[in-house]
Amino acid sequence: MTESTEYIPPKVWTWDKASGGRFANINRPVAGATHDKELPVGRHPLQLYSLGTPNGVKVTVMLEELLALGHSGAEYDAWLIKIGDGDQFGSGFVGINPNSKIPALADHSGPTPIRVFESGAILMYLAEKFGAFLPTEPAARAETLSWLFWQMGSAPFLGGGFGHFYAYAPVKLEYPINRYAMEIKRQLDVLDQRLAENEFVAGQDYTIADMAIWPWYGGLVKGWQYGAAEFLSVQTYTNVLRWADQILDRPAVARGRMVNRTTGEPSSQLLERHDAGDFDTRTQDKLLEGRE
Repeated sequence: MTESTEYIPPKVWTWDKASGGRFANINRPVAGATHDKELPVGRHPLQLYSLGTPNGVKVTVMLEELLALGHSGAEYDAWLIKIGDGDQFGSGFVGINPNSKIPALADHSGPTPIRVFESGAILMYLAEKFGAFLPTEPAARAETLSWLFWQMGSAPFLGGGFGHFYAYAPVKLEYPINRYAMEIKRQLDVLDQRLAENEFVAGQDYTIADMAIWPWYGGLVKGWQYGAAEFLSVQTYTNVLRWADQILDRPAVARGRMVNRTTGEPSSQLLERHDAGDFDTRTQDKLLEGRE
């Protein structure tokens, strides 16, 4: 489908109507809090405020991987931020992340809480805090960080570009869908060629680069994103598929995918996580059984 009329931009843009398709109710051209709301604080050193989107999954996977390595200081409370309801515009959340995007982390392990926002920054912060999943040898560290920031720069084309126009925009427009589909296939080819020669994205070791890239691009080739697997011929990226399945098999990744998740099978949804035992006792299927 092509555009029926050409849009001529005005000399000065003004916000005079809702825009953004599915997310129009939370899109606005100004920053800051819309209402007063304090954030809850649990008993663990790390307090995560998030949602089980690809960006949120990066951090919960990282935390679960750290706990699997025996880093008890990585124990965390994960609080659900319902972005569709505008929770990210509450004063407490804006105090941690002035950009009003999930995930946001508060580290209470020291005398003064430290805030960290932006998923890539959180991964780096945790990797350096616990000395894990980020190599210290200069060349390997540079490679890992390069791929981490590749994800941070590339994924907006996948989510805000392709995903928006293919799945969420109020009308299907040929030009933006074709433009972003071409770019996403190029990015998948970048990954596929890289993974043809390396077990993991940054080399032979599993790192924060994999944790950042997997929820977006692993999820895409597994068919979890935008209903676009057939459209993008994801089955042709065999090396990305191999890597995606390899990471999915990690128990910590399976747990991380469940935290703050609000879609899918009830048994896969752990809306809040405050203890390791919650995976066995507080998933949505268990909670619903308790109400019957």
